[in-house]
Amino acid sequence: MSWSCISADDVQPQAWKNGGGRTRELLAWPHPSDWILRVSVADIEADGPFSSFPGVQRWFAVLRGNGVRLYDYELSAGSELLSFDGSLGPDCELIKGPTLDFNLMHLRSHGRVEVQPADAPCALAGRLALLFTADGGVLDHGGRRMPLAPLSLAWCEEPAAQPMRFEGSGAAWWMAWSPNE
Repeated sequence: MSWSCISADDVQPQAWKNGGGRTRELLAWPHPSDWILRVSVADIEADGPFSSFPGVQRWFAVLRGNGVRLYDYELSAGSELLSFDGSLGPDCELIKGPTLDFNLMHLRSHGRVEVQPADAPCALAGRLALLFTADGGVLDHGGRRMPLAPLSLAWCEEPAAQPMRFEGSGAAWWMAWSPNE
């Protein structure tokens, strides 16, 4: 039961091919070139379409900035996560300037992902447990405490069946991946 952690501040941003933003990939699991689950933080700097990812379920949230329009949704910091089919590649329109955003992508044919806000103890179980925090805080798993910087992702493969809690404020989500059975 060992947790790994990475902060977006420790990741070099990669420019998008369309020039509309930059991404900091926090985790591509189990391998960067053959991922099942991918978590990133992105700076959206210009209007434009999202990339299409066939077979992928996406979750998206605005962390900072005035917000975006995706489909018929207007999302701003504090809005709930929006989940959608990654193959659709929706148009994204910025609302009064750039945004900083959270992205979770899951290859649907390889198991299932559950997500819940981290304002309550984790009620998810899976082979891979994850916690993202926008503003930082402390992860407590079975009494072991781990400080997390802002824009951090913590993850644990085969987590012990012990209580998991997060102490912090701002946007934060528990995520769990389980294989198909």
